Amino acid sequence: MDLRKLKTLVDLVSESNISELEITEADGKVRIVKAAAGVAQPYYAAPAASLVAPPAAAVAPAASVPAPVAAAPAETGHVVKSPMVGTFYQASTPGGKPFVEVGSAIKEGEPICIIEAMKIMNEIEADKSGTVTRILCQNGQAVEFGQPLFVIE
Repeated sequence: MDLRKLKTLVDLVSESNISELEITEADGKVRIVKAAAGVAQPYYAAPAASLVAPPAAAVAPAASVPAPVAAAPAETGHVVKSPMVGTFYQASTPGGKPFVEVGSAIKEGEPICIIEAMKIMNEIEADKSGTVTRILCQNGQAVEFGQPLFVIE
């Protein structure tokens, strides 16, 4: 998608009552969500599931963006993070037995969940042996790259 078209879409969302706009084309997908301050912020996803940084000229600076109230407490133990953007599933089939539960002993390389990305089910394996102490996502929840999924001790 060319820069002029993207700028036009950002302006359209900024000046209208639309709070979110998503457009999919052959060369990628663009999702624009209006921020609280009334400035549209685009989200880019290329067809190969790689993310592209937004061009500086395409996004107007926000007048005032509120800072987070408090940082989340640091997790103890090893945190397994999402290797991709997608949808988190605890089991291989809907209503099926979860791969792991809190208290499950797991070995490195063992499947612990599935992340669906672009209609492909990707098994995520444990990168450390131990015991699952926390599951940080809910079944069917959208996850981002690098988002914590599990805590293993």
